[in-house]
Amino acid sequence: MKRLIIAIAAFAAAAAVAYAQDPIVGTWKTELGDSAAIDSCGSGYCITLKSGKHAGKQIGTFRGKDGSYEGKITDPDANKTYDGTVTVSGNALRLRGCVMKVLCESQTWPRL
Repeated sequence: MKRLIIAIAAFAAAAAVAYAQDPIVGTWKTELGDSAAIDSCGSGYCITLKSGKHAGKQIGTFRGKDGSYEGKITDPDANKTYDGTVTVSGNALRLRGCVMKVLCESQTWPRL
């Protein structure tokens, strides 16, 4: 019985690690020096600021996998939301927000 419980616990831990290994999940340092957490929410991922004057505010929702994501990003100072993309390469996350896919701005955040 103990072996069965240990096996189930090991399987559950391995499944949790495999799911959490999507490259977007983690804590990132914004260009302003604040920290932002990206975690799964619904059928995608949410970006929530964890420090700074907008701590606790959700500023993005994205869908995708394997380092390439699309969705919405909000500028917390202007409170405006834009179409956006996120790409993850190693420990760097690149966000790009666009108005009508013409006027775009990008930021790169390192992983904490």
